[in-house]
Amino acid sequence: MTDKVLIADDEPNIVVSLSFMLKREGYEVLVAPDGLQALDMIRSDPPRLVLLDAAMPGMNGFDVCEAVRADPGLSGVRILMLTAKGRETDIARGMGAGADAYVTKPFSTRELIVRIRELLA
Repeated sequence: MTDKVLIADDEPNIVVSLSFMLKREGYEVLVAPDGLQALDMIRSDPPRLVLLDAAMPGMNGFDVCEAVRADPGLSGVRILMLTAKGRETDIARGMGAGADAYVTKPFSTRELIVRIRELLA
């Protein structure tokens, strides 16, 4: 069975490159362009992993992360914050919201794939 990964990001270039990379690695890829849609998708058909941008329209990634962590039925969903917000306070906020990992943009695709494999192992 293929692991389902949701990319929640409003930057088309990031979505295209992440989708390509993840599909090449054998993952099933879903995409949400904003936080509200991401949360709806996570609740209706939970993926194994969410790559979650912090700055999105509708609902930011920190709030999406907190909402997922507040739902016991979604405890198996892994969350990797993938964002340009790289200050210590942002990282602390993401981890405090319940993220399993925090990667700042720009990122190394090789390192990102390693983190994804670790989270899904």
